[in-house]
Amino acid sequence: MNYKEIYENGIDKLERVGIQDAKLDARLLLEYVCKTDHSTLFAHPDREISDQEEKTYTDLISQRKQRIPLAYILGNWDFMGLTFKVNENVLIPEQDSELLVEEALRYCEDGMRVLDLCTGSGCIALSILRFTNDTKAVCTDISEKALSVARKNAEGLGLDSRADFIQTDLFPEKSSTKYDLIVSNPPYIASSVIKTLAPEVKYYEPRLALDGDEDGLAFYRRIVSSVPDYLFSNGYLIMEIGYDQKEAVVSLLEQDTRYHDIEVIKDYSGNDRVVRACFY
Repeated sequence: MNYKEIYENGIDKLERVGIQDAKLDARLLLEYVCKTDHSTLFAHPDREISDQEEKTYTDLISQRKQRIPLAYILGNWDFMGLTFKVNENVLIPEQDSELLVEEALRYCEDGMRVLDLCTGSGCIALSILRFTNDTKAVCTDISEKALSVARKNAEGLGLDSRADFIQTDLFPEKSSTKYDLIVSNPPYIASSVIKTLAPEVKYYEPRLALDGDEDGLAFYRRIVSSVPDYLFSNGYLIMEIGYDQKEAVVSLLEQDTRYHDIEVIKDYSGNDRVVRACFY
C-alpha cells in the first residue's frame, strides 16, 4: 500500500463514523506515523508504506474512530506557535484561547508577575512568558496530574526557572506577594450542558476543567471576589468566557466597585470570548 492509498483509507474510516475533520485528522496521523510533512502527499503519493507504519497508522485511526481527541493521540498540540504536551488530564489548547494571551500581552510589561488560575497544560501562562522578558508566573490547578503536564511544558520551553506551579483550589495561600496581571480560563460550562457536547469533549477531556457548576459561573464568582487580595492596584484581570456569558460576567464585575475599565473582546468568529477589567 502506498502513501496516498493508506491516507484515503484512513479518511474513509473516519468519515464513516461521522468525524467532520476526517481529511485533516487522517493526514496528521499519517504524517505523525511516517515522520513526513504536508508536501509528501503531493510530492510522493506513491511512497511505499512499511508493514510497521501501516499497523501503527491503522491502530491510531482506530483510536480516532472511538472519538479519542486527535491531540491526545498525538500527545501534543500547537498553541500560539508553540508546541505543548497534552494528555487526558488537561484541556486541549484551543485557538480561541489565544485571544486571551494576545490581550494579556497588551498589558504585560517585561519584569511583571503573572498569576494563572486553572492553568491546565500551562499554555496560557507559558505563552505569556515566552513572548515577554524577565516575567515570572505562578500557575495553579487543583489537579496534580495537570500540573505535571504543565511542568513538563515549562521544561520543554526552557521556562521552568520562570514559572512556579502550585496545587490548590484556585488561589494560592494569601501572602504579601501580589501580581501585576491575573489570567484564567476557568471551568465555565454549565453542568447540564456537558452531556450535549461532542464525544471528544464530554467523554475524554477532564470534567474538572469543564464543569462550572449549575449555571457555569461558579468560578467567576470566586475569582472576582478574591482577586483584590492578589492584584496590584491598576493591575488587570483577564478571563476567557463562554459565548453566552458576557452579561453575567460583566454584571459580576460591575457589582464590585473595585473594578473599572471593563471590556469584552470578541474572537475571530464574532463570539464574546475574553473579558478584561482593571482593579482600582
